[in-house]
Amino acid sequence: MSIAVSTKGDIFLLNTQSTSYAFGIDHLGLVRHLYWGRKIEAVDDFELPELTEVSTNDPVFEITPEEFPVHGGLRYKEHCLKATFPDGTRELVYRYCGYDVEKGEDREELVIHLMDDHYAFFMDLRYKLYPQYDLMERSVVVRNQTEAPIQIEKLHSAQFHIPYENLNFSNVHGHWGAEQQRFVQKVSYGKIVIENRRGISTHNHNPYFVLDQDATETDGQVYFGALRLSGNFSGVVEQTQYGETLVQMGLNSHDFLLELQPGESLEAPAILCGYSDHGFETMSQNLHRFARDHILREGLRPVLYNSWEATEFHVTSREQIKLAQKAKEMGAELFVLDDGWFGERHSTQNGLGDWYVNEGKFPNGLEELVDAVKALDMKFGIWVEPEMVNPKAQLYQDHPDWIYHYETRVTDTSRVQYVLNITKPEVQEFIYNMLDNLLTRYDIDYIKWDANRPISQTGPQRDVWYQHIQIIYDIVKRLKEAHPHVLFEACASGGGRIDYGILGIFDDFWTSDNTDAYDRLYIQDAYSRIYPIKAMRAWVTDCPNFLSGRVIPLTFRYHSAMMGTLGVGCNILKFSPEEMELSQKMIALYKDIRPIIQEGDFYRLDNPSADQYFLYEYLKENQGVIFAFLPQSKVGHRGTTIRLRGLDEQAQYTLHTSKGDMIKSGSYLMYHGLELKLCGDYASAVIQFEKNP
Repeated sequence: MSIAVSTKGDIFLLNTQSTSYAFGIDHLGLVRHLYWGRKIEAVDDFELPELTEVSTNDPVFEITPEEFPVHGGLRYKEHCLKATFPDGTRELVYRYCGYDVEKGEDREELVIHLMDDHYAFFMDLRYKLYPQYDLMERSVVVRNQTEAPIQIEKLHSAQFHIPYENLNFSNVHGHWGAEQQRFVQKVSYGKIVIENRRGISTHNHNPYFVLDQDATETDGQVYFGALRLSGNFSGVVEQTQYGETLVQMGLNSHDFLLELQPGESLEAPAILCGYSDHGFETMSQNLHRFARDHILREGLRPVLYNSWEATEFHVTSREQIKLAQKAKEMGAELFVLDDGWFGERHSTQNGLGDWYVNEGKFPNGLEELVDAVKALDMKFGIWVEPEMVNPKAQLYQDHPDWIYHYETRVTDTSRVQYVLNITKPEVQEFIYNMLDNLLTRYDIDYIKWDANRPISQTGPQRDVWYQHIQIIYDIVKRLKEAHPHVLFEACASGGGRIDYGILGIFDDFWTSDNTDAYDRLYIQDAYSRIYPIKAMRAWVTDCPNFLSGRVIPLTFRYHSAMMGTLGVGCNILKFSPEEMELSQKMIALYKDIRPIIQEGDFYRLDNPSADQYFLYEYLKENQGVIFAFLPQSKVGHRGTTIRLRGLDEQAQYTLHTSKGDMIKSGSYLMYHGLELKLCGDYASAVIQFEKNP
């Protein structure tokens, strides 16, 4: 049993394979946190000591570590839920009404029932356990059983209590072209707030928290949680005056108001959370394994070629067929036609919303290109941006009321685009039918779904920030039910839609428009801490890179992109015979190691050298791959020692190096390590190895 209840029935102990989480119902009826950490077997070891206030200025509600604090009374701390009742009352007073345990094949779920002590308003705190992954999923469902609407002004999914001060908080910051830039800061007094207010997710922060006690990859305590929500989120980290650190995450209350009608319920987005006392590696691997096993679609992701950087908007059927032929020669398995194929789409100025094939670019219809790609035994993909419309597009001329706007204001454009108001049923059906018709008429295997601007001027509705992304989820789910073979890639002006809310609904993440192979090492490293490698799409593109201006050897570019799901975006019509030969070699190598990359365990290895090596390991069952990068040689051209992890100490392993095969024991490779010296700028190596029978 993963869920245990104390003899008195007032304490709940939730156990995974290695961790425990405990809380109880105290004498005031408050749901009070007790413990989160290494596994403790006996629920009756826990007690609920009575809390007393420090003074009248420190009431007991402030001191009590509540699992789900609500707005009202003598609470001045962060709260998870704020509601206004029909009579104007703006505080909640909850009471405990019992619990249920729900069992599934691979999980158990505890549901704590709360209700307001005056109104028929119910709150179910949900704790879903995945024991073999040492993960828990927390959420809350609120339900209106009154006879009038209740206004929900704030809804965070859960509160977490960590019994330490001076922790390290880590997340990512960034902007377009510089997403996933990891940062670490000390938590002290005051509050750390991360959030998004743009509606179309964000490049600036990501909806997760990681708190640690000076942890390393393999040692130290780490507490973490990832919110399953795209769009407007907020998270608060606070070191309190009472010796603990608390965390909340959920829907952003900025410009938010949702009316819960009689009989309606609302489930807050879940937080996938866990604890590790073995550093960041355990955190990452538990999340990665859970995502592969329970969220992501089965099957290996194909090697794709995308035409954008070769042709941009200057799309023609003849040129695309030439690119497809070259892509096939190179070894690509999927050809993706990017922006510029539809309407009067010759630049960013027009076309969005007019989703018909441009006859000037495709005089024989899109079928000519699709058939040519299929004749090459390749899959076919296509780019769309369904949430947007250009002012010049016929769709906008016909339906000017279909966008988010205020009647008395000039509507904002960004990238010469408006955002369609998809809370309107007619807009939802337009988007669904357009894509359904596209996928029905043409033999399409892959949709690259872009979103290149934030939402603004939402009109009088204040639930749009939440409803918009829920409708996107629903449309894609419906499309995948109707077209189950189609893969969907989430792109948002680069890496703006990377989160556990959209993961699984979409199958690939575009991590950044910045395809510079050196910059991508940082982006991919930060991404890997929370998100699975199998969903990380990475491209090889031309040099000089359009953003950084760097010229990086093609081998380094391939090795960098091979750390995720490999794609190529070069203008391959200009490739020399040597570049084509190298590409064929690299893609063949990737296909050989792809099961290990996409479905294996991932390790960020330590670098003991004064030179800045980037070292990574992938391991699946008895096979593994090492990636080593040296962007610049310095400090006397020193080598490094690669100490692997996750091996069998007693086993022998064969490593295939550039100097020939070598056989070493698992203990040697983990504790002594493999010595490697790369020289020059942008040097890299990929070393395969396997466990000997």
